[in-house]
Amino acid sequence: MQKKNKGFVIVYTGDGKGKTTAALGMALRAAGHGKKILIVQFIKNFKNYGELKFVKKYDCGIKIKSIGKGYVKIKGDKFPFEEHVKAAKGALKFAKERILAKEYDIVVLDEINIALNKKLLTLQEVVELIHQKPPSLHLVLTGRSAPKKLLQLADLVSEVKDIKHPYKKGIPAQKGIEY
Repeated sequence: MQKKNKGFVIVYTGDGKGKTTAALGMALRAAGHGKKILIVQFIKNFKNYGELKFVKKYDCGIKIKSIGKGYVKIKGDKFPFEEHVKAAKGALKFAKERILAKEYDIVVLDEINIALNKKLLTLQEVVELIHQKPPSLHLVLTGRSAPKKLLQLADLVSEVKDIKHPYKKGIPAQKGIEY
C-alpha cells in the first residue's frame, strides 16, 4: 500500500546565489508531474525576471505573484519602510488565503526570509502559517538568513554558500542567470 504524500516544509537559505533558482527548478519539476504551483515574491517587483516571462508564455501550472516593493533600504529604494511592511503583510495574507483554500500542491514564499530579516513580517506570523498549512502541501521558503526556528520546523534545509560570484569583480547581473 502506497503512503499518502506528506507535504514538506523546505528552506533554501545561505549567502550564495541560487536559492530562488532551486525553488524554481523544483516548481518546474513538479509542474512536469501535473502539480499546481504558486510562487509569491515578497521582495521582488522587477517585471523583467525570466521566470515571469516564462509563466506568461507557457501555461504550465505555475503562477507567480510579485507583491514586493523591491529591495528594502538598498539599490535606490524609493519607498518608505511602511510601504514595504504593507506589501509583505499583503503577500503573506494572499499566500495564506491560497494555502488554506488548498488550491496548490506547492507554494513558494520567495525571499520571505529577507522579509523576516528586514522586520517586514514577524517570525510568529510565518510559524503560524507553517502550522496551518494542509498536511499534503509542500511549502518552500527562500532567502538568506533564515531564522533558526524555521530551520528547526523544516523537513528539508539546503544552504547555498557563496564561494565565488562575478558581482564581486564588478560584473553586473546577467539576464537569464540572475534574473
